[in-house]
Amino acid sequence: MKPMTHFLSLPLILLCLLATVHGGGHDYQDALSKCILFFEGQRSGVLPQDQRQSWRANSGLSDGWTYNTDLTGGYYDAGDNVKFGFPMAFTTTMLAWSVIEFGDSMPPNEHRNALVALRWGTDYLLKTVSQQPNRIFVQVGDPIIDHNCWERPEDMDTARTVYAVDSPNPASDVAGETAAALSASSMAFRSSDPGYADTLLRNAMKAFEFADTYRGAYSDNANVRDGVCPFYCDFDGYQDELLWSAAWLRRVTQDGGYLDYIQNNGKTLGAEDNINEFGWDNKHAGLNVLISKEVLEGNMYNLESYKSSADSFMCTLIPESSSSHIEYTPAGLIYKPGGSNLQHVTSISFLLLVYANYLARTSRSLNCGNIDVSPTTLRQIAKKQVDYILGDNPMGLSYMVGYSDHYPQRIHHRGSSLPSIKDHPQPIACKEGSVYFNSSNPNPNPLVGALVGGPGEDDVYEDDRADFRKSEPTTYINAPFVGVLAYFVANPSPN
Repeated sequence: MKPMTHFLSLPLILLCLLATVHGGGHDYQDALSKCILFFEGQRSGVLPQDQRQSWRANSGLSDGWTYNTDLTGGYYDAGDNVKFGFPMAFTTTMLAWSVIEFGDSMPPNEHRNALVALRWGTDYLLKTVSQQPNRIFVQVGDPIIDHNCWERPEDMDTARTVYAVDSPNPASDVAGETAAALSASSMAFRSSDPGYADTLLRNAMKAFEFADTYRGAYSDNANVRDGVCPFYCDFDGYQDELLWSAAWLRRVTQDGGYLDYIQNNGKTLGAEDNINEFGWDNKHAGLNVLISKEVLEGNMYNLESYKSSADSFMCTLIPESSSSHIEYTPAGLIYKPGGSNLQHVTSISFLLLVYANYLARTSRSLNCGNIDVSPTTLRQIAKKQVDYILGDNPMGLSYMVGYSDHYPQRIHHRGSSLPSIKDHPQPIACKEGSVYFNSSNPNPNPLVGALVGGPGEDDVYEDDRADFRKSEPTTYINAPFVGVLAYFVANPSPN
């Protein structure tokens, strides 16, 4: 699952071709509404009365019992029934960052829905760090056993194994990402619920202290490794999460101690390594964009190295730049090998828009060696990615379930592909679901708003439930897309 970067140059004229042919005209507000709605289909725990994905019901109600702890709630990460803490924390961070940067662009009801989706994540993450001292819960569910079954979350009879890390054993990556998620969320909730924001920030600081004191990767612990690998191993090291969480705590608190941490530990924690990646495992590109705000808007020139890395990353995305080395499909979609490609597209599009805003507020442009790049150019590149996802592509297919008339019908998702418990109240056991997995019929329960993994490097998508690399949705594909769509609701034609 570790992302790699291939090298391909693409003239800007090709990148614009599809938008010229199709002419745009997407309903970004409808897409935003559905993008947020998706998260209700991923909920674990007791569902509220206003649950809108009505084919879902309560699940995972005994989670945590082996530790005599309440670990109900949270999100299933993808098309299975496991609660992986590492990607769930990143999902939460990105939902919070979406609200922080683009909440003002959301219609009021969608701003509220985004905060509801965010709180479903933060309520769970609080349980993972606040209930027992010097312990972080990093996962619920045995993925090997779970993946051997095709059953609804409401019917789960597989082992709900709880994976925990106790000090002095390390979990810098998950604890660091949890600290980032809780601190960013405290900022998102500050105006509407200051008491809750205080609770989030207090626990963020505690999670960061755990991450920094007991340094190392959570997947290096023998009691955790077999449960998280190869699915969400820490492939890229834990150091980026330490800087990332410190950067968020600095953003929220303006505390000089976190500023010193970012300045003094940048070299030793590899701030200049792997700067062209951003996702659940590698935070470097996001870290550099986040810190660049202080350089651009706060004149913190002692953090200039982070901005330089952000500039370098942005230049790799400019087809006309001499430093361009991001691969695009023939029709212009950002492409990285390894599966679930749209996770890269949505997260990179998010960074493009955030960085464009930081530059625009300070009347800056981006120098990419042989060319100067305006904030508008960065926004236009992001728009091409968004419009491709929503249907401006050779397949004429929206890669968001429920958006437009043509979208994937056979996504790799247990709850979506099996009869709803409302329509089929009798349990469907582990192997009894195989007939539905192997069926060529469309999923009976559309997971509205879900973004699938997306097409291959040839722009081709086969609507195949078994091809999980292309057809499986994940929370961390959708989370940054919330912010991206919110921007285009307010700015459908960036200039």
